[in-house]
Amino acid sequence: MPASPDLILLSPAPLDCSAAVAFVTDPAAGAIDVFLGTTRAERNTAGQELTALDYEAYVDMATNQMRDLATRARAKWPICRLTLLHRTGRVAVGEPSVVIAVSTPHRADSFAACKFLIDTLKVEVTIWKKELWHDGGATWVHPKTT
Repeated sequence: MPASPDLILLSPAPLDCSAAVAFVTDPAAGAIDVFLGTTRAERNTAGQELTALDYEAYVDMATNQMRDLATRARAKWPICRLTLLHRTGRVAVGEPSVVIAVSTPHRADSFAACKFLIDTLKVEVTIWKKELWHDGGATWVHPKTT
């Protein structure tokens, strides 16, 4: 078993979903909940297709915020292990930009903790997202609460 029960990482490399699940696998866990946030294909109001998202972060600050988020989740639910992974840099349509995996003894806690982690991460962690459009234009995205 790894030394820390949490894997928290901001990385420009593609995210390994299988590794995230493997990390949270624990004999005490009866449930593992996984959330993958992927870049979806969409069009802007001018009809341009989205080609990718660019993520920027001050890595030290964002990582500390993610650690604090993990601590807060652990205070609310009996989490065995958790993973919070987020991409930086360019993420193409269809690729995951965020992976959250949580293991708990029972499924209700696993679902609730995972939902809390993604909802709160999107609002509180200082990771900035820019949409890149087919015409070369770009739009910064403001965090949403849902």
